[in-house]
Formats: sequence, structure tokens, C-alpha cells
Amino acid sequence: MFYQRSSALFKEAQVVIPGGVNSPVRAFKAVGGTPIFAKSAKGAYIYDEDDNRFIDYINSWGPMLLGHAFSPVVEAVIDRTREGTSFGMPTALETEIAQLAVSMVPNIDKIRFVNSGTEACMSAIRLARGFTNKDKIIKFAGCYHGHSDSFLIAAGSGAVTFGTPNSPGVTQGTAKDTLLARFNNIDNVKELVAANVNEIAAIIVEPVAGNMGCIPPVAGFLEGLRSICDTNNILLIFDEVMTGFRLAKGGVQELKNVNADIVCFGKVIGGGLPVGAFAARNEIMNHLAPLGPVYQAGTLSGNPLAMAAGLAMLKAIEKDKGLMNRLEEKTKYLHNGIADALNKNNVVHTINRIGSMISVHFSDKEVVDFDSAAKGNNDTFKKFFHGMLNRGIYIAPSAFESWFITDALTYQDLNETIAAVEEIAKEL
Repeated sequence: MFYQRSSALFKEAQVVIPGGVNSPVRAFKAVGGTPIFAKSAKGAYIYDEDDNRFIDYINSWGPMLLGHAFSPVVEAVIDRTREGTSFGMPTALETEIAQLAVSMVPNIDKIRFVNSGTEACMSAIRLARGFTNKDKIIKFAGCYHGHSDSFLIAAGSGAVTFGTPNSPGVTQGTAKDTLLARFNNIDNVKELVAANVNEIAAIIVEPVAGNMGCIPPVAGFLEGLRSICDTNNILLIFDEVMTGFRLAKGGVQELKNVNADIVCFGKVIGGGLPVGAFAARNEIMNHLAPLGPVYQAGTLSGNPLAMAAGLAMLKAIEKDKGLMNRLEEKTKYLHNGIADALNKNNVVHTINRIGSMISVHFSDKEVVDFDSAAKGNNDTFKKFFHGMLNRGIYIAPSAFESWFITDALTYQDLNETIAAVEEIAKEL
């Protein structure tokens, strides 16, 4: 494939945008080469500025559950645009999508809409601290909750040490209130809680990790977190920015039958527009301004275009009773096909899958946390990525990201993907 236009655009962008991109992973630093500049997308396909067509397994990092340019979402946005794009005032749309979201998700009474998953998680932490009157939080190495200061923390030297900033600009004062635990390791969490008695406001977790590849929770992990939180007066926060409305209509809470105290949303809930949200029971949400003392605000929160897109998406998901089963079957089919292709060619790998999320790790070990994900062969991944790209298959340009399956994918698309993997496997 030729990427002449993308290469020229990337050079232009680097002059006026740091690194030429507005989100770092897009720069292809992890895989080398020049980023592909998208021009349009429809259904399961994305088209670049050189008019190359790709089968898309990023799907805007998750929200395109029903495919790109999904007609009900597009029409809803166009209709709302004609009536005004932003008011800074309440609209009936906000209540309508809130009512629908609350009806779909277990264990929530109220929801507050914001503009991104980062903002949702940041606000959820503030609310948890305000509700519990405690300062510290536990997060898990490898789980990503946006670029808020509290979350950009690297692991300390031992199981019960404080975290340290892993980005300049994050202060030691902020870092001291964030404790790092190992994903899928409940004993490690117990150690941290025991060492910080009555100081921890919340445990925040991606209930299915998506930022070290797709890593499902091991048996008992989420239940263990729930038990620890109940025993120690700690709030459990599920970051369902990736998984909400994707792995089940009610997210991982429904899928795994484990309730969180606060749930964060993004991606699917906005139908592809910039939307985030956080939700909880009345007793927690009533601490939020203007009802309570915990302040959170946003000029564009509840933007009518974003609310229209999100409402159209949630209505489509709620109406389609067979959607989640179809997505799971397609993902399973892809999993089996990729595994067969790699096994036939003796390529060492591990595949993780849950619902419509999947990732391929070039490792002979089970991948259950950040440390085991980091042991994958990144050189093999780079070759795999570019091999797929050159055959018209677009996967995440990082070994530490999940693939997202869309219902717009046909079995012909899946077979084309599997055939590409088989060709590449011979080279690997």
C-alpha cells in the first residue's frame, strides 16, 4: 500500500501539533513508521487519505460498537445541529439519555454527564474522596483512567510503597495519595489496605483491563475487591469507559454480577462523540454540586449533539436483543481463526478475549497483569502490525491495547483478517 498523502500530512502536522498528533499512541512510536491519516469511515471500514481501505479493529478505541457512520446516530446529530449546537442550559435530551442509562445499568440512581472518560474518572475520584472524607486511592498498574494527575503514577519499589509520578508535571504531593496494586492479585490489595488503615477512599479499576491488551479479571478478583471495600468502608469504582454498554447492556456489573459504588462511562455512551459520565446510588451522587459540597462543572457537559448521538446509540443497543451474542460469536470466531493460523506456523502467542474485546500477545505465558503483558515480544508485534496494515487490516499501533469488534463486521471480513494473519505467520 502507498501512504504518500498520510506521510505528507504527518510532516505538516508535526510543525503545528506536538508530535503531529493529539493523542500520543497515534504517532506510531511503539511500532515505527508513519501514522495513517483517516479521511472517512463506514460500517467496518476506514479509508485513509491515500484512499486505502482497512478493516478496522480500533473503532475509535471502542465506541463504534455498531459500525462507523451508524445511520441513526448520524441522523440524530444532523437533526440536532439544525436546532443549535450548544446552549449552556439544560435540555430535555439530557434527562432522556440519563433515564435510559439508569434503566440499563445495575445499581445506579443518578448519572452526571461530562466530556471525556478522563473527566469522568477524575470526577469520580473527587466524589469518592468527598463522600468518604479520606484522601488515598488504589489503582492498578497497567490500568489507564485518563491523564488526570492522580492516575499518572508508576509503581513504587515494593508492594506497600507510595507511587511515584511517571510524567513530569505530576507532583509528589499528588502521587503520595495514589497507591499501586497488581491487577488480578487480591492479596496485594489486602496488603495495601492493611498498611493504610482508614485512609483509602476508593479502589478504581478497569473491571476488564483494556490498556495492557485485553485482560479479563481472574475468578474471584472483582468479588474480592467488593468484599475488601465493604469491610473497610472503601468505595469501589469501576472504570467502564471501554466496557460499558459493550460487554453487556449493563456493562461488567451485569456481566460479572458484581456491583460497584461508582461507575465511569465513555466511548459507547457518546455514540462516537466526546462524552463521559459517572454514576452512583443517590446517597453518593447527592454529595455532588449543586445538591452537595463536591464541586464539578463543565460548560459543554450535556452538549446537545453529544447527547443526541449517545441517546441514538443506547436506544439501538437496548432494542437489539441479539446484539451481545452476535458480537461475542464474531469475536470467538476471530479468536479461533487467529489461533489456528499462528499455531500452524509455530508462532508463540497467547490470546485474551471477553465479549467483543480481544488481544493477541506474542508470549508463551498467560497474560494476567501488566508485568506478564510486558513480557510479550514487541519486535514480533511490530512485524505483525505492519504485516496486517499492508494487507488492509487496521489494529491498534501498540501491543498494549485491546482490539474492539463491531457488529458491522461480516464473516467475510473476519475470514479476510484470518487469511492475513496466516500469511504474516509464515513470515514470523
